[in-house]
Amino acid sequence: MADQLGQIQHIVQLMLENRSLDQMLGFLYADNGNVSPQGSPFEGLTGKETNPDDQGRPIAVFRIPPTHTHRYQMPGADPAEGFLNTNFQLFSTNTPPPGAKPTNQGFVVSFKGAIASDRAKGYKDTSPDVTPADIMGSYTPELLPILSGLAKGFAVCDVWHASVPSQTIPNRAFAAAGTSQGHVSNSVKSFTCPSIYGRLSDKGVDWAIFGYTAAPLTRLDFLDTKSADKSHFGLFADFQKRAAAGTLPAYTFLEPSWSAAGNSQHPNYDVAAGEALIHDVYTALRNGPAWASTLLIITYDEAGGTYDHVPPPANATPPGDGTVGDMGFDFTRFGVRIPAVLVSPLIAAGTVYRAAGPIDHTSVLKTIQERWGTAPLTARDAAAASLGEVLTLAQPRTDDPLQGVAPPVAKVMAPTQTAPSEMELLHAERVAALPILNAHGVYEEAAPLPVLHTSAEVTQFINQRMAAWDAQLDRLKGG
Repeated sequence: MADQLGQIQHIVQLMLENRSLDQMLGFLYADNGNVSPQGSPFEGLTGKETNPDDQGRPIAVFRIPPTHTHRYQMPGADPAEGFLNTNFQLFSTNTPPPGAKPTNQGFVVSFKGAIASDRAKGYKDTSPDVTPADIMGSYTPELLPILSGLAKGFAVCDVWHASVPSQTIPNRAFAAAGTSQGHVSNSVKSFTCPSIYGRLSDKGVDWAIFGYTAAPLTRLDFLDTKSADKSHFGLFADFQKRAAAGTLPAYTFLEPSWSAAGNSQHPNYDVAAGEALIHDVYTALRNGPAWASTLLIITYDEAGGTYDHVPPPANATPPGDGTVGDMGFDFTRFGVRIPAVLVSPLIAAGTVYRAAGPIDHTSVLKTIQERWGTAPLTARDAAAASLGEVLTLAQPRTDDPLQGVAPPVAKVMAPTQTAPSEMELLHAERVAALPILNAHGVYEEAAPLPVLHTSAEVTQFINQRMAAWDAQLDRLKGG
């Protein structure tokens, strides 16, 4: 049957933080022999997967117990992430030789080092009882009823890999632009390439980016978003209002709260809070008048050091944009698998979605290209597999797989840092770098970042400075 992508008027993407498919959905169909109700195989966990510790002893995967004190803060510490650490997790060495095959056998040893490093730095959000073996803990569908309910009730993709075997910012760049311009770390300040948002504007197609309670970070990533009209941006409450009114644009991108007390699900923040966010997004869309023509895509930017048993493929198409990769990386390897759930009333329940080619973040770009005729951004998204074929139903479903299902609540919280998170400070630094007219009539190309002690102070600084930026753009445009 031909796909029904032509019926989709709204694509909404929620991108969360730093979790692997195995950790979040590995046991999704384990009780049914890793076969979906449709009879499709699912590359999940069997319970026999292991990783060696630093003594060579095999450490097995395990289901996070529902009685675990800090079950929604697992694995109990922030795993090591970034390009070199991801290399170790995949190859058991930071510098794999050319042509090396990943074995995914370095996660436990890497996590031991991460725990020691965090404790040496005095991080308060590292659980006192965490052990290296905790990186092998995976959530059950019972602990994650929202994400798992949507994965079972609509579609899960078990072959979706991060675009880059590294950190958040380069992966989010690939999600928006099909390239990170050679960067493999969060240290990059901004990108000079065009993004999907500019491509949509070129076609006269509307789009929006929503932060949670702070103005969206993605706005500051690209020249075509930084200069875009303020009507393209808002907060989560604005998204909910537009969903209820049926006025969402063709493409909507949603960011979580980046704070340690937020809902991004970054380890080891509260996973239950992320479940509530997913539920809120789904509910807003399903209760809105445009539900029948909406595709919701729930993804994570990278695995962030959490365990996955499937080696990433080495057949990625480099962006071909003339940039040279940091540390000699050629962008022919994908990153670790991430959870990916596709939700639409045009998707059959129990779908396990795979495509003819590799699926990564740029598959969303490819799907937008097919739907609205935007031009490819790079060779990577031009070669990407589309998600359109997941839409197989000519008539929208009317059932609700989450009817009567409530998001979980973490009754016991792990100690968290009161200081702003790394992503919040990165966001604040980018906002501070905006050239804004000061009280003396001088454009400050890079204002000094004030000392910000709490997440609330960061949010206030970001929102106030972005309001000043919008007012300045209005004046320059004569608005």
